[in-house]
Amino acid sequence: MDSFVLKIDKILSTLCVVISILLVGCVVWQVFSRFILKAPSVYTDELARFSFIWVGLIGAAYAFGQKKHLAIDLLATKLESSPDKLKRLHFVVNLISLCFIVLIMCYGGVKLVNDTINAGQVSPVLGVQMGLIYSAIPLSGFFMLVYVIRDLFAIAKPVPSLH
Repeated sequence: MDSFVLKIDKILSTLCVVISILLVGCVVWQVFSRFILKAPSVYTDELARFSFIWVGLIGAAYAFGQKKHLAIDLLATKLESSPDKLKRLHFVVNLISLCFIVLIMCYGGVKLVNDTINAGQVSPVLGVQMGLIYSAIPLSGFFMLVYVIRDLFAIAKPVPSLH
């Protein structure tokens, strides 16, 4: 599983870099075309918006996997002296995360994508199916699911004794 997670890490980090470059390129071109050429580009605003959505969600999945996401560790700080209680706390937090990821990100995200595609909603300027834009939600949910399963297995693994 470790090699699979390492591949996902590499894919997500590369995807974040590529999308960020696209986002910055769109914004720079928009400013240049508006103020220097005096002919604003109509496509870059929408493309930048969609890139921002994707980099935010894919970046959130990557941050989740690297354990760099926002966390409130008040309980964990209080339980540091009790490794067993701390392990149980991490297990409960990961189970809650699992429920959120499965129900909201994966199930809700797929439902949103399907409903949007079935409604035939397209972006006004680029003409892209909005379901493709919204597919960043279940996709990032899938990656988060891989990471939370990895973490649950790591927590369930018995600690080797020093005897």
